[in-house]
Amino acid sequence: MPATEPRCLEDFEVGDRIETDAVTVTRDMIRAFAQQYDPQPMHLDEAAAQGTVFGELVGSGWQTLALTMRLLVDARLLGGTPIVGAEFKDMRFHAPMRPGDSLRASAEVLAIRPSKSRPERGFMDLKVTTTNAAGEPLVTQSWRLVVPSRAAAAP
Repeated sequence: MPATEPRCLEDFEVGDRIETDAVTVTRDMIRAFAQQYDPQPMHLDEAAAQGTVFGELVGSGWQTLALTMRLLVDARLLGGTPIVGAEFKDMRFHAPMRPGDSLRASAEVLAIRPSKSRPERGFMDLKVTTTNAAGEPLVTQSWRLVVPSRAAAAP
């Protein structure tokens, strides 16, 4: 199925895995994001960052999450169907994002459930992992998405 075609709940199976391309994070990207959304020393200034728990310039966790979302959107996680979140939980930061890191994201389908009250949709649970080029996890999280069913696509 082409990546632009909408995908429905029935198009997925438990165990399916979606892998993204990579994005390389630069110092400028880290600083620009931090200036607007998370203006803390470890994200803005290399000298000031040395005095933090990280000891060096690192990207904001919020930026890591935003890049994860972008990677999964670009990978057409649900084909042409928009990604609509119902719940995000169990978020865990394992390591900071550093300048020069190449991030990739993967999403593994853990569960699929039709809605009991709305036959035109259902829920899909995913384990989302963002890694650096060495394959080390930077962040893991659980997503529950609202996904249309074939009933929604029927005329």
